[in-house]
Amino acid sequence: MATRRRENVGSQAPPARVSPGIRWDRVGRVALLATLIVIVLSYASPARQWIRQSGTAKHQKQELGDLTSESAKLKRRQRALRDPGALVREGRRLGMVRVGERSYVVENLP
Repeated sequence: MATRRRENVGSQAPPARVSPGIRWDRVGRVALLATLIVIVLSYASPARQWIRQSGTAKHQKQELGDLTSESAKLKRRQRALRDPGALVREGRRLGMVRVGERSYVVENLP
């Protein structure tokens, strides 16, 4: 009988693996990974907005500098035009002549 038992034991299928149940270490890793993904996604939109706004701010600062320099140039021109002789110079530049003066046109200058 002992030999038969050995034969039966040897011929029987190995016992089925028992599932270990819930692997809490894996669940913890998955939960941490999901939390990290949520945190990264929550910072993505504000980061894009900040980058876009910094580019807009740079453009607006450049435009402000251009407008400031143009304003200074126009103020200098305004001060120059307040001079009584400026009106005469500006009129001559535009090709105007005073009453009683004779105008001449010179053509074919090199």
